[in-house]
Amino acid sequence: MVRGKIQMKKIENDTSRQVTFSKRRNGMLKKAYELSVLCDAEVAVIIFSQKGRLYEFSSSEMQKTLERYYRYTEERQIDRNGMERYMQQLKHEIANMIEKIEHIEVSQRKLLGQDLGSCTNEELQELDDQLERSLRSIRARKAQLFNEQMGQLKEKERLLLEDNARLCIKCGQKPWQQSTQRKEAVNNCSQSGQSSDIETELFIGLPEMRAA
Repeated sequence: MVRGKIQMKKIENDTSRQVTFSKRRNGMLKKAYELSVLCDAEVAVIIFSQKGRLYEFSSSEMQKTLERYYRYTEERQIDRNGMERYMQQLKHEIANMIEKIEHIEVSQRKLLGQDLGSCTNEELQELDDQLERSLRSIRARKAQLFNEQMGQLKEKERLLLEDNARLCIKCGQKPWQQSTQRKEAVNNCSQSGQSSDIETELFIGLPEMRAA
């Protein structure tokens, strides 16, 4: 005989409800015991009947299981509260970052000469001072790079002259000397700072033999 499907709703008949409660209560307590034995799990079941009678099962001491449950729920609540505070902090930081980005974009447009119609005299003066400071920084950096490049070129020239001198000594020739005019040209270029590209005519190797 096929057993019919029971609808999940309150049983209206008191006798039938009490019988069903007893059967299912015993079945639940039995399953809880089997689960604790087979799986070595800590299981606790608490049941109150409609009339207020208590039925319980615990694989260990009920009080210890309840204390463990309370600690677990408190820790989860703390973690949840901490996560909520962290999310609120992230939202606040994102809002501040968006505001800063918008401010930077507005400042950038003004530095490019855009959207200046709403600027006051004080704001325009501040932009002018800011651009002047930027130009001074750029010029200072440019001069620094030029001096560094000049130093590198002079060092290369020194090394090449040393190599040339060694080669000439090996061959019994007089080392090549930089002319006074070339030295003055290099010094003038270094002082003027108009160009960072310096052409130096250096001779490496044996001097060209001229016919007598």
